[in-house]
Amino acid sequence: MQIWSILGALVIASLPVIPVWAENMTPEDIQKLVDEAVTKRLKEHEQREGAMERREPAQPAGQYPVPVGPMTDVKVERPGEEKVPLSFGATGSGRLVYAKPFVSAPKAIVGGYMDIQYRSQSKASIENGYGGTTNGFDQQRFVPFIYADITEHVKFASEIEIEHGIREDTTQGAEIGLEFAHIDYLVNEPFNLRAGILLLPIGKFNLLHDSPLNDLTDRPLVSRLIIPSTAAETGAGFYGTVYPGRTSKVDYELYVTTGPCGYDSNGTPRINEESGTRGSRQRKCPSDDGLDINNGKAVVGRLAFSPMLGVEVAGSSYYGNAAPNGSYNPLSITAIDWTFQRGPFEMIGEAAWAYSRGNSRAIQGNTIGFAPGSLLTGIGGNSGPGIPPQRMNGYYIQSNYHFMPAFLTKFSPKRFGEGSTFTAVIRYDKVNTNLDNSNGTGGWGNLEQISVGFNYRPIEDVVFKISYQYQPMAFNPNTSQRIHDSALVLSAATYF
Repeated sequence: MQIWSILGALVIASLPVIPVWAENMTPEDIQKLVDEAVTKRLKEHEQREGAMERREPAQPAGQYPVPVGPMTDVKVERPGEEKVPLSFGATGSGRLVYAKPFVSAPKAIVGGYMDIQYRSQSKASIENGYGGTTNGFDQQRFVPFIYADITEHVKFASEIEIEHGIREDTTQGAEIGLEFAHIDYLVNEPFNLRAGILLLPIGKFNLLHDSPLNDLTDRPLVSRLIIPSTAAETGAGFYGTVYPGRTSKVDYELYVTTGPCGYDSNGTPRINEESGTRGSRQRKCPSDDGLDINNGKAVVGRLAFSPMLGVEVAGSSYYGNAAPNGSYNPLSITAIDWTFQRGPFEMIGEAAWAYSRGNSRAIQGNTIGFAPGSLLTGIGGNSGPGIPPQRMNGYYIQSNYHFMPAFLTKFSPKRFGEGSTFTAVIRYDKVNTNLDNSNGTGGWGNLEQISVGFNYRPIEDVVFKISYQYQPMAFNPNTSQRIHDSALVLSAATYF
């Protein structure tokens, strides 16, 4: 009662003095007026407190902002999860697209990332996508993001990719496309709806492919040729996260999408030995502008299990008809991925198998040159492999070690203090895009690569990289011979 008396006195003191009150108002009328005023002030106070709580908390220098607000709705259910980097498990699988360092407030946000690289490659091997010895700079990607909270439960996310953007003529190598754009309707953490242009959950790298996130400049071969990162299709489905135990969680995504584009209008297969499955991406379909070519649909899903912090194993699968109307040549891709973290050590990897049924019997409209969408498009005067492949596979294993010498921190705490780190990296890649015809030994798409790298992050979302790549098994399209190849790659990437 004492607090109500104090509030009542404060309210009465703040009200305008009207002499008629003393003459015409009963004690009951005055009490009612005081109660209404107190209630109004309490509501105003609660609104101000709520607004303060929704503001973004201050972040330590050099750290990712902790996502807050309805947009990310990240729930920390397992002890220590708040310490896990956003790119490796601090969000559910369906919410990996929101794992961006700028997503930190419940409002429309514009951000993105860019990278710049310098490459010196000794020979023209098939996987580098160039027609001669490479020695020069390339601003490979400029990718704006647009995210928005529409309501507490309706969210929007999109990404626009501009590759080699200094060119104005897209026929000469520049590429502009909508990487993904979708609407989410959040029901609860175990079940949410999503529709739009979706990143396909085939493996983990396709979901977390941003240049600033990765410790090597070039993407893994299996994630370029077998899983055609970045792969996205129009569709709808659902995703969620459940917690079967105190330290374990399960993430899942399941979507129905438009399906692959496996053939040109003249019958030429777009799934081929030199570029793997890359030509089947919906965004690469030339005659239909990425629309459905056969009125069929694909199904894609991923299930990830994390028994404890720092450990995750996932399986994913994709299945859809790649042929135009009137025929049925399905493309299936199956993948597993893994993440193991312990202290400064980290091991990640991915393996995938693709099967394009009936592709070897396809009627080709043009067997000379390279199929559109190939990594070798634009290289004249060469003939591609004769028999289109049906089966292909590949994998990569990568180990990272994160460290920061104490003497550097002491020497310059502003540059090498909290939030900055060095990373030593080694990765082994192996793919074969034509298991049927190469007997596992020869062929254009039987590739092997060893990469060693070193990078420095002044903060988590900015990275300077250097790497050396050695390809004991490569292929030179200019001479049609197996070769050994090597490359030195320097790059920088940042979110903004």
